[in-house]
Formats: sequence, structure tokens, C-alpha cells
Amino acid sequence: MSIIYDATIEPSKLDILAAWLPSQEWFIPVPDAELERVASFRFDDPAGQVGMETLLIRHGAWTYQVPLVYRNAPVPELAAFLLTSTEHSVLGTRWVYDATGDPLYVAAIAGAVLAAEPQANQVEHRGEERIPLPATITLTSTGTPGTPVPAVESVTAHTVGGVTTIRSGGLSIAVVRSLADDDDTHLGAALTGAWAGGPAAALLATASLTDPS
Repeated sequence: MSIIYDATIEPSKLDILAAWLPSQEWFIPVPDAELERVASFRFDDPAGQVGMETLLIRHGAWTYQVPLVYRNAPVPELAAFLLTSTEHSVLGTRWVYDATGDPLYVAAIAGAVLAAEPQANQVEHRGEERIPLPATITLTSTGTPGTPVPAVESVTAHTVGGVTTIRSGGLSIAVVRSLADDDDTHLGAALTGAWAGGPAAALLATASLTDPS
């Protein structure tokens, strides 16, 4: 379960992305178009310390997938993936990273794709109230529940066009940045998403396992 606090964040997530997205090769700037958050989903950190959130952001005619991790201290090994830090009125300073370089996220997305593990349930803490939040996206995996997912200790990630490819040992994951309908031509297990006003099944990620030896 992911806990969402009734809090202020400065700079906001959209402000952070407005500064970061134009530097990404897969982002197409549209003059006078605002960024709009159309959906999001989270994965649980087993230790309950790290936030893992994937934002779907519309800009003009395009919708982009931006996975982020929020950490309570900087991680030197992830310096190349740092977007910025932000001040959370409840949790304090949080360091915001592109999640594709973070082993914790890579293990989580691998579980979602290969083993059909679900997105986290979200509950908002508002004073003494605990309010379940409805999901804004439906995730569907072609993976097989119970599929063993290897431990992820280190990763490499590189982006070509609109796809970020992540590798860790025999695990390979492709995270789609610019979203469209799934054309069903991919190899390996796939994760798709459907949200209000979006495609019926947008391809989010694919994953495969090979023997690293």
C-alpha cells in the first residue's frame, strides 16, 4: 500500500517535469501547450522508504510515460538519473530520480511485466482520515503470475528514440516513453495501460529473461 499525504510539494511534480522533459530526446515540444497529468500508478517499496510513481503526462497530442522514484537521501550511484530535489511539507527533502536507473524500480516493473504483479493500492492520509484513492489507470500484463523475478542489484539504461532499454544480468526491460496503442508485435511479456481518454491498451513496457551465462 502506498501512503499519499495531504501535503505541499515545492517545486511541484509538473514544475519539475516542465524543466526536465525538454532535455529528453523523446519529448516533442509543442508551443503554448501545457503539461497535463492524465494518470499515474505506483509500486510498493518492500521497506516502505522509497516512493515509486509513474506519471502519464499529456503535452499537445502526445502522452509520455515518466517513471520517478522519490528518496529521502541522495544516492551517489544514481547521480546521472537525478532530476532535482523537492521539499515535501510532511516528508521533508526528497530527491527525485528517473526511475529507469534505480534497481528498486527495475525489480518492481519486472515483477509487473513478467509476473503480473499489481500496482500498489493508494491511501491518502488527511489528518486522522485514511481515504482509499481510486486507480486512475488499469494495468494489464501478459506475464504469468508466480514467475520468479531475479534480484536486481545494478542496472544499465540507455534510450534510443522513444524507448529506454534497461538490463540487469539476464533481465531486459523496455520502457516506452511516448505512448500509443499496443500493436502486439513485441517479443516477451508486455504491460499495457488504459485510462480515461487514452488508448484502449497503450504499451507501457516489455520484459524478457535469458540465461546471463
